[in-house]
Amino acid sequence: MPSAIAVLGDGAWGTAVALLLARDATNQVTLWSAREENGRLLRECRENMRLLPGVPIPPAIRLTTDVEVAVADASLWVVAVPTVYLRATLTRFADLRWRAPVLSLTKGFENETFLRPSEVIAQVLSPGSVAVLSGPSHAEEVSRGLPASVVVASTDSELATMVQHTLRSDRFRVYTNPDVIGVELGGALKNVMGIAAGIAEGLGLGDNARAALLTRGLAEMTRFGVALGAEPATFAGLAGIGDLIATCISPHGRNRRVGLQLAAGERWEAIRSSMAMVAEGAFTARSVHERARRGGMEMPITAEVYRVLYEDKDPRTAVTDLMLRRPKGEG
Repeated sequence: MPSAIAVLGDGAWGTAVALLLARDATNQVTLWSAREENGRLLRECRENMRLLPGVPIPPAIRLTTDVEVAVADASLWVVAVPTVYLRATLTRFADLRWRAPVLSLTKGFENETFLRPSEVIAQVLSPGSVAVLSGPSHAEEVSRGLPASVVVASTDSELATMVQHTLRSDRFRVYTNPDVIGVELGGALKNVMGIAAGIAEGLGLGDNARAALLTRGLAEMTRFGVALGAEPATFAGLAGIGDLIATCISPHGRNRRVGLQLAAGERWEAIRSSMAMVAEGAFTARSVHERARRGGMEMPITAEVYRVLYEDKDPRTAVTDLMLRRPKGEG
């Protein structure tokens, strides 16, 4: 098992995983900040005041903004950078001679290429192997020691097992799954459904509508995933329905909050400029909608979320159009 671990990215989830790793005294954890100002505040306050207020960062976690210091002697790199910034951020590490396996915590797609985060990591860093972690795991709860169960996927079974044993604790259970595509797609697609769920809640559509949205949203996620090579069973697990439920019902879900704001009449660009965290679902909606359109895949919920976000479609009209679609069999 690794002793030196570099967590690249000081957002809520990166900070929470650093805290999780540091609970094992045999791990030497370094948390790297991409921005000097963020790093300075973390060092001064020993707390992520902006994203995880009230959760202290113990002295055992080394804080740095230096790329070489961050990964020096690390036998595992944990990447916790939003997809929209992923390639540019990782480029800062590309010329370092030190290499290690990578665990990706990132969810979404690179809009320009439609590459999954693990594929971007492989292109930029050329690591020996990559694993991905997903599942219902809000940073606000994990950082405070509340129980969670997640799944780690990799084509390298030894890496998946190593990550499983490195992260597992009495409060954090980790399963393994060889379906990297399905686990990554589940983590990305559920964020689009989270926006839809927020819209439904904000419009006061009730529990029947929410249940229908989760059910049909899961069918849509599975259909898209299978078309891209995922295993359908993955979407019935933690990276699929598990993460979908948490994203759509939890007050911690930032994609759900975007949906609530859209339902209240706000526009995406205004919402985006006011957010402290990245709502990956808004970017994923754009890339998935385009890919589905080109591939002739039916993704009605995603299409309506896209239109509300990027075409300023009225959310109530979007709901009506979903309900009045051509009658069909369930499937």
